[in-house]
Amino acid sequence: MVRVAVVQAGSVLFDSEQSLAKAEALIAEAAGAGARLVVFPEAFVSGYPKGEDFGARVGNRTPEGRKLFRRYWESSIDVPGPATARLGEAAKAHGLWVVIGVIERDRGTLYCTALFFAPGGALAAKHRKLMPTGMERLIWGFGDGSTLPVLDTGFGRVGAVICWENYMPLLRAAMYAKGIQLYCAPTVDDRETWAVTMRHIALEGRCFVLSACQYSQAGEMPIRGGSLIVSPLGKVLAGPCYDGECILTAEIDPGEIAEGKFDLDVVGHYARPDVFRLEVNEGGGHTAPQAPATVRG
Repeated sequence: MVRVAVVQAGSVLFDSEQSLAKAEALIAEAAGAGARLVVFPEAFVSGYPKGEDFGARVGNRTPEGRKLFRRYWESSIDVPGPATARLGEAAKAHGLWVVIGVIERDRGTLYCTALFFAPGGALAAKHRKLMPTGMERLIWGFGDGSTLPVLDTGFGRVGAVICWENYMPLLRAAMYAKGIQLYCAPTVDDRETWAVTMRHIALEGRCFVLSACQYSQAGEMPIRGGSLIVSPLGKVLAGPCYDGECILTAEIDPGEIAEGKFDLDVVGHYARPDVFRLEVNEGGGHTAPQAPATVRG
């Protein structure tokens, strides 16, 4: 049995220093509860600016909106950089895996990114959100197929799919084909339908789903949480919680994944590769086209 945790908490918007300090404290708290893996929400460092329009209209941007974007850019983090070093030290100090949503800057562009830290403190991988939703496209760049990691933790294979990426069927199929077992879903979606989606994914992929949502009452558009942990047969092991900031934990048995795949393995005996084939371009979208990786099933 392995104890895992999801953090439901709000970041300190536009303040990476305070967001990092809060993350360090929450990592320590999760470790104190016995967790070997802790998952944080989307954009935990340095925030999800829910309700902001950045002064943008079709064909027009305001000086005030540009200054707000500058503030967001200045509070974002370099990957790797001093902020990732701090998070790695926190993971190392407490000997656990950490998956955390951050706002990453790369030159003049921001990305909504999930970072993976190993218990030894190494930045093991990152995933940039492929498809920002709605107004998110104004402030975040698009990720590509070069950051779709699934990592072996020693107690299960972990990966991350961010917020509404979870509604991309082909992305889910790609993650299943990579053998994901600990399916992390950092988000800010606080609707009741989100829990339904998470249960569906657990059943579809026969994996443990760990969804961490922010909780914040600041500003005019609060985020009310809804974090949860789900088993490979769709049983809710913890959550959903809408009552405030919290850390949800659950004891999971990785062997249950095999039990689930007894009658449904969507990239194995249930796949029909004679009919369907998925091709994933893992070479990246910002360079010349490269040969796609073929995922049968």
